[in-house]
Amino acid sequence: MAALYAVAALLVSCTEKPDEAVQYLDVNANNISGKWELVQWNDAPLAEGTYVYLDIVRNDKTYTMYQNLDSFTNVPHKVTGSYYIEYDPELGAILRGNYDHDAGDWSHRYIVKDLTANEMSWIASDDQTFIQKFVRVDSIPVE
Repeated sequence: MAALYAVAALLVSCTEKPDEAVQYLDVNANNISGKWELVQWNDAPLAEGTYVYLDIVRNDKTYTMYQNLDSFTNVPHKVTGSYYIEYDPELGAILRGNYDHDAGDWSHRYIVKDLTANEMSWIASDDQTFIQKFVRVDSIPVE
């Protein structure tokens, strides 16, 4: 009977896949560069027909944002600017930025959490309930 249990345990262990550990990346210009889509805002998906895309450039620390949250849904609003990464010993990497054309600074500074090759979350440093989740995309369909 013991041999039967041992064989059963061996079969189960051979068919189960081990949990793959999530590989988190350091928050730096290289790892956040690329094209991203905002998929969740405060733990809820964006309203149907709305979008926010970011194209983050590593070399000169600039970004282009395409969004229709404050425009007609079929008309993208293109915003450009610069970003900066700061490090806080308690909070970790903090992303802040400004808008080109004298539009000023971003309204929040964001703690970047859970950065992987394909996902990242931004949490407003002054309002921990203000959370944005981004996923990496191959292209931005509204450029």
